[in-house]
Amino acid sequence: MNDNATKPLRNDCFALPPGVNWTPVDEALERLRSRLHAVVGIERAVPLAQVNDRILAHDVYAPRAHPPSSNSAVDGYAFAGPLTDVPCAMPLIDGRSAAGEPYTGRVPEGHAIRILTGAVIPDGTDTVVLEEDCEVIDHELHLHGTLKAGANRRKAGEDIQAQDRILTAGTRLTPTQISVLASVGVDSVDVFSRLRVGVLSTGDEVKPVGATVTDWQIYDANRPMLSALVTQLGYELVDLGHVLDRADEVKDALERGAEQCDLILTSGGVSAGDEDHVSKTLKAHGDISNWRIAIKPGRPLALAMFNGTPVVGLPGNPVAAWVCTLRFGAPAMALLAGGEWFEPQSYVMPANFSKNKKPGRSEMLRARVRDGQVEVFGSEGSGRVTGLAWSEGLVELDESAQQIEPGTPVRFIPYGSFGL
Repeated sequence: MNDNATKPLRNDCFALPPGVNWTPVDEALERLRSRLHAVVGIERAVPLAQVNDRILAHDVYAPRAHPPSSNSAVDGYAFAGPLTDVPCAMPLIDGRSAAGEPYTGRVPEGHAIRILTGAVIPDGTDTVVLEEDCEVIDHELHLHGTLKAGANRRKAGEDIQAQDRILTAGTRLTPTQISVLASVGVDSVDVFSRLRVGVLSTGDEVKPVGATVTDWQIYDANRPMLSALVTQLGYELVDLGHVLDRADEVKDALERGAEQCDLILTSGGVSAGDEDHVSKTLKAHGDISNWRIAIKPGRPLALAMFNGTPVVGLPGNPVAAWVCTLRFGAPAMALLAGGEWFEPQSYVMPANFSKNKKPGRSEMLRARVRDGQVEVFGSEGSGRVTGLAWSEGLVELDESAQQIEPGTPVRFIPYGSFGL
């Protein structure tokens, strides 16, 4: 059992060392990884039909081998190999070995037997010749080519041996992994309870979709986006709604979230302005660290504990909220949910764009791949939501100064690498 599964996080788990102002991306990620652990409980003996996209709580060991018996990989004829002196003929015995109907006798030395794909290799044989590579004449098998002993045979346990560890705790189960479990007869496993993630939007200028708006108000793009992201990552969504820039409303929403959720994502209100009531409330009633991460878009990321529940305060601009959730929120949520911390898989590919990047901050550019090259969205504005729909991933540029021209190798991270 994971001893940290229900252990609460420390109230000061997000605290920065004295004197730290700007935090490089890699350092911020390492700090998160080292300070978080699973906070969810465990559900016992959940049937395989219900574990897709769930996180495995314990290692699983095979109760039997796969395949359990040596079997034929092809339709043909089984005999004792090797076959070196050809051409030759050997008598066929009556009967056959078929999948689900094995031959129960022993094949005499120098004889062969009909065998079908998936059938158990009969006693006295260890080699199979494809039916296309031989012929039967007068109840004799005529062979014309040499064969190594064991040809076209799947050995018992060649895939999985009995008592092998087949899956490790923290693995997010997929259809292919469920197939592995089923292949050795595992019909249920222990999984972590789904991480409950609350999503809260703030702002006087923000209105829910469907509401009446004026020219100075905007529709809430963040809450639907983040809600869909949480669901697609396999977590349980708790919609905390939208609140105005009022200290009491923000506090009430955070209190509701702390009661119902294992983690709260907020967007907007985390800077130091007069109406940034998320950061003010977290400072007054929780424990907050404003991490100034050297990343563009993003930079301000509020990490806090409120009534024992971690809160990730995201920037209000949709692109910055998206980037910060993927780069920092996704691996953090995986760890809190009982899974493994991950660094998204990236691919080095030639650029199909030009950019003069200044030193100091990492940059995440909305990007996609066409004809083997990476192209980026025409604007880097963090309010340009059309760039999110256009993109298929991100180009990550490190803190160094860079001059990028068409053909320059760049690091492309597809959204699928974040679990989407």
